[in-house]
Amino acid sequence: MKIGEIFKNKSTVISFEVFPPNKNYSIDHIYGTIDELSALEPDFISVTYGAGGSTRGRTSQIASRIKNTNGIEALAHLTCLGASKEEIDSILKELKDSNVKNILALRGDYPKDGTILKDGDFSYASDLVKYIKQDSSFSVGAACYPEGHQDNNDLLDLFHLKNKIDTGSDFLISQIFFDNECFYRFKEKAEKLKMDVPISAGIIPVTDARQIRRITSLCGCSIPKKFQKILDRYEDKPEALKEAGTAYAIEQIIDLISSDVHGVHLYTMNKVEIAKKIIEGISSIRKTFQEAAND
Repeated sequence: MKIGEIFKNKSTVISFEVFPPNKNYSIDHIYGTIDELSALEPDFISVTYGAGGSTRGRTSQIASRIKNTNGIEALAHLTCLGASKEEIDSILKELKDSNVKNILALRGDYPKDGTILKDGDFSYASDLVKYIKQDSSFSVGAACYPEGHQDNNDLLDLFHLKNKIDTGSDFLISQIFFDNECFYRFKEKAEKLKMDVPISAGIIPVTDARQIRRITSLCGCSIPKKFQKILDRYEDKPEALKEAGTAYAIEQIIDLISSDVHGVHLYTMNKVEIAKKIIEGISSIRKTFQEAAND
């Protein structure tokens, strides 16, 4: 099923994100993780795509495994920075041959190892969205940034987002945030600009102090006072921080579901134990909105 259709048929879509193991590990390393995550019955699982297409083959292979072995809809990330149309066509064929019908279209980031990318045929994610949507086989999603993309100002960011929707994006998945009010303000702006597609809220459970420093430096998301107190108190107490970070994520998700968000996208960081605790923490609430959708 196309993810665009899943959003139409469910009141709140729950999804996970995983990333392929690096080249030093066998791809089989991720399959046990996916099996355990699939048992939590997400509506779909997305698979990330390395900078410059560095995990291209693994992304397609893992997405195929999720769809055809685990029976869960797969969302394959696809970046276009430095890519030719021929390269994109080849990936689209791989996905279509594997019955993977869903793509998250992204511009992508420059490789951090200094690799120089060749000039490609696409400048923006909207170019990739438009190109993919020439084939009706796929449902295409795009990324959005509740606190703005670090490369743009707010106005330019909204312009690019509107362009991604106008060129055919069926749904949006947000960058992470720790303050739900930031997401609600962003959602209100999107609605005023008639961005009439489902928006799934991206949530990450912070389980160690190094992680939060790296995340905030990469995406520039703000830290609300309430969460900063948790970090200050438990930064040097790993188990306590893991427990507090998981509880904070659960609290965020409960508030989002209670506010009728279209979906919650959990950045699992391939940590099954944490994902299980979060899903257990919202099990009754999840059952409630599933029952409501069936009425």
